[in-house]
Amino acid sequence: MTTPVCTSASAVAAPARQTRPYPSFSSYVRARQPVLLRTARSLTANPSDAEDLLQTALAKTYVAWERIEDQRALDGYVRRALLNTRTSQWRKRKVDEFVCEELPEPEPVPGGDDPAERQALHDAMWRAIGKLPARQRAMVVLRYYEDLSEAQTAEVLGVSVGTVKSAVSRALGKLREDPELGLVR
Repeated sequence: MTTPVCTSASAVAAPARQTRPYPSFSSYVRARQPVLLRTARSLTANPSDAEDLLQTALAKTYVAWERIEDQRALDGYVRRALLNTRTSQWRKRKVDEFVCEELPEPEPVPGGDDPAERQALHDAMWRAIGKLPARQRAMVVLRYYEDLSEAQTAEVLGVSVGTVKSAVSRALGKLREDPELGLVR
């Protein structure tokens, strides 16, 4: 038979004391940052904003670090700080739209930098380049679109530099005479 043994309250309380799983704030951040960053990213669309949001929430947690008694609730505390901070940011967002009588239209740029004209020129140029013989077309593309030197173009195609110079010269002459490019100019 066993006899019950009475223990003092201090002996019972000693094993029940909770040890802190994170001895310092920095060890907590190192251990939990990836998880908390995923939470912050779910609250914002921009990864940079998520990092800023987490940094702000961690700063608030650092201020309250000594007051947090239950270390098991740290993640919940930081998540609540993330949510509260994001809500505050959302409420304070700046509205850049103003009601006005007339819609502001941009002034036309002198020189006619019209996107439609640029696209028409681009399309006409590629159609004209497509009419060139394959060898000349390759040399023009390498020289002017890939921005290779004459020596680099010759090396890529396995020809001499003089061949590149003469073929590109003939190709540019054909492009200058192309009627479709004359209409766009």
